[in-house]
Amino acid sequence: MAWALKLPLADEVIESGLVQDFDASLSGIGQELGAGAYSMSDVLALPIFKQEESSLPPDNENKILPFQYVLCAATSPAVKLHDETLTYLNQGQSYEIRMLDNRKIGELPEINGKLVKSIFRVVFHDRRLQYTEHQQLEGWRWNRPGDRILDIDIPMSVGIIDPRANPTQLNTVEFLWDPSKRTSVFIQVHCISTEFTMRKHGGEKGVPFRVQIDTFKDNENGEYTEHLHSASCQIKVFKPKGADRKQKTDREKMEKRTPHEKEKYQPSYETTILTECSPWPEITYVNNAPSPGFNSSHSSFSIGEGNGSPNHQPEPPPPITDVSPTSNLMLVNLLPTTTPQEAQQWLHRNRFSTFSRLFTNFSGADLLKLTREDVIQICGPADGIRLFNALKGRMVRPRLTIYVCQEPQQLRDQQKHEDGESANSTFFVYHAIYLEELTAVELTEKIAQLFSISSRQISHIYKQGPTGIHVLISDEMIQNFQDESCFVLDTMKAETNDSYHIILK
Repeated sequence: MAWALKLPLADEVIESGLVQDFDASLSGIGQELGAGAYSMSDVLALPIFKQEESSLPPDNENKILPFQYVLCAATSPAVKLHDETLTYLNQGQSYEIRMLDNRKIGELPEINGKLVKSIFRVVFHDRRLQYTEHQQLEGWRWNRPGDRILDIDIPMSVGIIDPRANPTQLNTVEFLWDPSKRTSVFIQVHCISTEFTMRKHGGEKGVPFRVQIDTFKDNENGEYTEHLHSASCQIKVFKPKGADRKQKTDREKMEKRTPHEKEKYQPSYETTILTECSPWPEITYVNNAPSPGFNSSHSSFSIGEGNGSPNHQPEPPPPITDVSPTSNLMLVNLLPTTTPQEAQQWLHRNRFSTFSRLFTNFSGADLLKLTREDVIQICGPADGIRLFNALKGRMVRPRLTIYVCQEPQQLRDQQKHEDGESANSTFFVYHAIYLEELTAVELTEKIAQLFSISSRQISHIYKQGPTGIHVLISDEMIQNFQDESCFVLDTMKAETNDSYHIILK
């Protein structure tokens, strides 16, 4: 080693010792990486090549993964090697998740020919938000009444059976599927990441979410409670077309980096493979509680009575007994004085038995205090509107209302002998007739009911026109009646048979 300056003797001794120590430290390099000891699998097993080792249980290192879930959306290229993949999604857009059977021959034979149950969740990635998840979701529910965070696009999905969504859990859906058959489920996420940021001044970064799938098999009782596999991935949700713009921006940023800097980042993959994780700790959802099922439209729900199990029989509603003199009124209106037990009976009688558990301790006053938005948030849009109308006792307004009064025979005789003043002072009692179809046949039936006779006994209905002429009532004439018109009914014996003609004056 050559030096430009002459060092003192003491410095030469120190420098000589440092050189010897450095040479000794280099002497062992290469001895442990001989041809026999070097293995690419050992290198690939390093933590930097794994996406999410920290979320796996410690005993799952050698566990066989029975299933694999693939989200058909590209991963971001702006993610470093040691970080978990990140996938951008558009709000409300349908994305396919392929459910793949990853078992080898002979593995998990107990599920051969049987269905398994998978529960999808969209949850927070940040631990801080996970602690306040309930409050965050309740705030979102309040700002977006009637909406859901997670939906299944039923028409586009393949192989899913009995899809269900609980109206009280906006971020969760579930369904059954056969691992031996092709299964693809299309999901829609309706919340965006910036809706949960602490400060909203514009331009802030949105919080990441996680899509987690937990799969269960059934036990001896037909309940899907035995855990098989769980996997998840990290996502961010943008307004429509926002995910495409963000993906393009990340790609352009990576193209501007040097080759050396690009080596520190993961490549962008066309699909996202969900990595194994611990099962979701909330096990109350995987029980016998009934959950509503989807109908043909993904934005509305109809109520099912089961728990998703083919062998599960719905629980019969509790017997309804008369507990008070006002029990018969429960079929019509709910009263503020109604007790919680009577309120349960009212819910069952009015076809709201699925929600009876939610309103177990609600009295009539409690239910009547609920606003329209509250009921929609609890029961969903379809049944929420129906329950709100039932609580308020709202009746459907008829299309046409007319008032009729039968002219007594004695008045007609009196009009012939007395002057008009005494006739006009007579007290008339009118009856309301409500028409929906606005036809002559319907009017005939309603008048027959009023007279307590058969509709066949009414031959024709006439309306007295100008100069006392009789105009035959037709459908078109009824459709042109003014609402809440008043008529005096006069009867005239038909010439040919025992029927009558009705004249509206």
